Amino acid sequence: MSMSSAEDTGPLSRRVPDLSAMELLIGVARHGSLGRAARDLGITQPAASSRIRSMERHLGVALVDRSPRGSKLTAEGALVTDWARRVVEAAEAFDVGVQALRGRRDSRLRVAASMTIAEYLLPGWLIALRGERPGTAVSLLAGNSAFVAERLLSDEADLGFVEGLAVPSGLDGAVIGHDRLVVVTAPSHPWARRRAPIGAAELAATPLILREEGSGTRQVLDAALAAEGGVARPLLELASTTAVKAAVVSGAGPSVLSELALGEELAGRRLVRIPLEEGLRLRRDLRAVWRTAHRPTGPARDLLSLTRSGPGTG
Repeated sequence: MSMSSAEDTGPLSRRVPDLSAMELLIGVARHGSLGRAARDLGITQPAASSRIRSMERHLGVALVDRSPRGSKLTAEGALVTDWARRVVEAAEAFDVGVQALRGRRDSRLRVAASMTIAEYLLPGWLIALRGERPGTAVSLLAGNSAFVAERLLSDEADLGFVEGLAVPSGLDGAVIGHDRLVVVTAPSHPWARRRAPIGAAELAATPLILREEGSGTRQVLDAALAAEGGVARPLLELASTTAVKAAVVSGAGPSVLSELALGEELAGRRLVRIPLEEGLRLRRDLRAVWRTAHRPTGPARDLLSLTRSGPGTG
């Protein structure tokens, strides 16, 4: 039996037997028994016989002599077995190398997150991830939403989290929860004593203590007040939610902040929530984001899964 010219020039994967057939042939050589070789591989003897016959047809040579006393390799079979051992050894080295790469990847996780998520949601998620992957070292970069996008696009982070109106350019993402922005002041501010809710026009005309441009909070506020000409020139522009809260508590002026960040201050009456007119909606999505066509794998995938049941997901 000889192979056709088409088989001679076709892809190597069509001309070379698969690894399972080579492992079976090596097992026959080791045990002198097709049945024992089949048991080693966890298959039935009829399946093993079929696999050997298929391999013989594939190669065009007889590989095994079968008799009541057992199975013995032909001369050609012994030669093919020697070659098969080298292929299987190379495949084992390949498998070890891939596992090492996977282990290296799974031993670290680089996260970039916007400030509100980094301060108020990520700690809980990372504690849960540590319970599932205690050997994974996590590094966290915190900044505004534009910063998170830059870190992902420059391959300095494996997974990002942002708050805002849309997925930044060059990234894919999934909504993992929702957040509301609320207007707050110190109890001493005149707004704390008012009964009428604040509308978009008044809020837009009032100098506020705000996060910097590029933050998810600022994006949502700018969009909500766009019909009124956008926000007034900020009274103060600060780079963290903690700094904004401290300035508002001191009585410097009102602000618009994430509801997630205000639990303790509102409960302790250090800040007062100011009602909004019904038409003024300050709601935003919380998103996990990653580079386009690079969906999270390994620990990044596990962290993404944990965010679906954490706080802020309602």
